[in-house]
Amino acid sequence: MNSFRLAGIGHEQFASLFELSDAELAAIDARRVVATDSFGFPCRISLEDAAVGDELLLLPWEHQPVRSPYRSSGPIFVRRGAQRRILSAGLLPSYVTRRSMSVRAYDAGDMMVEARVSDGSQLEKEIGRLFRNDRVAYIHLHNVQRGCFLCRVDRA
Repeated sequence: MNSFRLAGIGHEQFASLFELSDAELAAIDARRVVATDSFGFPCRISLEDAAVGDELLLLPWEHQPVRSPYRSSGPIFVRRGAQRRILSAGLLPSYVTRRSMSVRAYDAGDMMVEARVSDGSQLEKEIGRLFRNDRVAYIHLHNVQRGCFLCRVDRA
């Protein structure tokens, strides 16, 4: 049974930022970058790694905007023209499977229930194990190396 679904973040909130000058971006702590490799520029909207030459913004984003001690923000990449992607139930793209993940499970009150480090190839098993715990309402995946938020995982 495919009991989970990954979802990218909404693209609408970022579209106008691509029209800002580099100075205007710097004023909001953002930077315009061009992907120089096919790995290392994960777009949080499309849940895909950017292709070489793609334009992205690197900016701070509040991925856990909750009223709990676990409220959190951090840097993310968003790609110009990307559309929000919500994956089919049980689908894990290379965007996450080729990385080591910090897997953070939260309850309905936005308190962390459990956290583990998982090799991307073992991620499906780890997500399944966490969702067998009825207290787990949702999961966040973070890149182990840089700690950046990659996506949210919900029950399907």
